[in-house]
Amino acid sequence: MIAFLKQSITNFRHTGALCPSGRMLAKEMTRSIRAHQGPRRLLEVGPGTGSFTRPILSCLKPGDRFDIVEINPDFCQQLEQKTLAQFRSMNPEIEVHLHQSPIESADIPGDYDHIVCGLPFNNFEPALVRSIFRQMLELLAPGGDLCYFGYAAVRAIKAPLAPSSTRKGLRRIEAHGRSMMRRHRGRRQIVFGNIPPAVAIRLQRATA
Repeated sequence: MIAFLKQSITNFRHTGALCPSGRMLAKEMTRSIRAHQGPRRLLEVGPGTGSFTRPILSCLKPGDRFDIVEINPDFCQQLEQKTLAQFRSMNPEIEVHLHQSPIESADIPGDYDHIVCGLPFNNFEPALVRSIFRQMLELLAPGGDLCYFGYAAVRAIKAPLAPSSTRKGLRRIEAHGRSMMRRHRGRRQIVFGNIPPAVAIRLQRATA
């Protein structure tokens, strides 16, 4: 928690919150992973201190592959030392790879069954948001799903206090989100048991 708060203060653009995501949001974000039968290829983008990483690790089985992409070196170090190193030593038959990189240039194989994304998109420029989503959707296998989240009503709260350029950017991000919902069979789930309440959004890549 202290490490997360430190990064929130010094690097809020890439952190996007003052506290890690809660257990109920993590449960919703990983729901389709738990329901998947057979070997899985998984990707997590922007894990932070591991609020979603740990629930994903807990359901991995031999034959699964799990890639994690995080741009922040401090979060990478914390994840490796406190979570991943011990998991690998106890589960050598499961592939878990941590990549310190932006998702746009990460050296990862793709063809993932599930992608979980914790990036704070409302803090990014619209062009970057589109680029990241385009990359993640290309990394999905046909029929695979991408789950990301946002805080409920954050744009309605943030917009009146923001300059016009920021409000315009938020509207463009919101419009892009609606477009993806239409094109990729999007589903939304409000998670009230999170601080603040969040909306988990799941997109599915069409089969051929």
